[in-house]
Amino acid sequence: MKRIFFASAAIAVALWALPVHAAEKLVVSTWGGSWKDLLEKTVAKKFKEQTGADVEFITGGTIDRLNKAKLAKGNPESDITFTTSHVGWLYANDGLYEQLDMSKIPNAKSLVDQAKISPYHIGSWAYVYTIGYRPDMVPAGMTFTSWNDLWNPALKGKISAPDFDASHLVVVSAKLMGGDAASWEKGSDKLKALKPNFKAYYANDAASQQLLQNGEAPVQVMLSMNAYHIASQGVPVKVAMPKEGAVLGIDTIGIMKGTKNADLAYKFVNIMLDPAVQTEVATLKKGSPVVTNAKLADDVAKLPGVFTTPEQWNKEALIIDHKLRAEKTGEWRKWFTENVIN
Repeated sequence: MKRIFFASAAIAVALWALPVHAAEKLVVSTWGGSWKDLLEKTVAKKFKEQTGADVEFITGGTIDRLNKAKLAKGNPESDITFTTSHVGWLYANDGLYEQLDMSKIPNAKSLVDQAKISPYHIGSWAYVYTIGYRPDMVPAGMTFTSWNDLWNPALKGKISAPDFDASHLVVVSAKLMGGDAASWEKGSDKLKALKPNFKAYYANDAASQQLLQNGEAPVQVMLSMNAYHIASQGVPVKVAMPKEGAVLGIDTIGIMKGTKNADLAYKFVNIMLDPAVQTEVATLKKGSPVVTNAKLADDVAKLPGVFTTPEQWNKEALIIDHKLRAEKTGEWRKWFTENVIN
């Protein structure tokens, strides 16, 4: 009996001494703040429930994360990356993304065509950059039915726009002058003529929201999600849908080349496109789901800039070719800084 006891004790000690393997972990690169919170509450939560694997987030700015990924090429810090559609092309062009095996992403069969960005990255949610304004701080009765309305002399010193991405106004100005993204120079003089109406330029979401909240710049070229966020806090903001279309923005997801967790990465991407997750994301952020089988409540679906039908996607979204935008963003930003901001 004693020999059996001691043998059992020895086995127990040996088992106790074995290394404990940590749970599997997927590392996701994304923006911080509310974007990280959004992913934690939605796709990461469901991913943990379905796989048992943990999710670790690496956060930072769009270009900062791209530069870090370039330095770590071949041995990526993250397994998954969220970024904008056009910056995603910069990842792809630098060989930082895996080419996606769509057979491993069954939920992708419901992707809207506009979210099929490249063989390397696909949409995760959508929004628009459009005109947001304070009706209480612009001339009585003023509305914005066209992008041309920004040039109204009554708006002198009242407009703000992002300084980090000039593509929205560059392409809009070109379109108003009969051009497009490829012939953007057609709108250059028109865009220069908007300079007197600018009050400020913003570098991030927080600054964008503050300019409208405090009324410093009561008209803004802005991310629709930001407008709806401050409206939920009681700020009287309206979101316009110009007849020329609002500039479509699609944030995307890609799998990093060299990941050691490819199977988990594909499961995460597939869960991102789950219709229930898409509904939750769109509801929380007041954006557009990128799958056709997500169902939104009427109060969300009716918001300007939230697309739920093929007709809306086709008629209300002003789409800048994502690959061309990636190639031109630096040039457009330089031109905008030199000719409008300065």
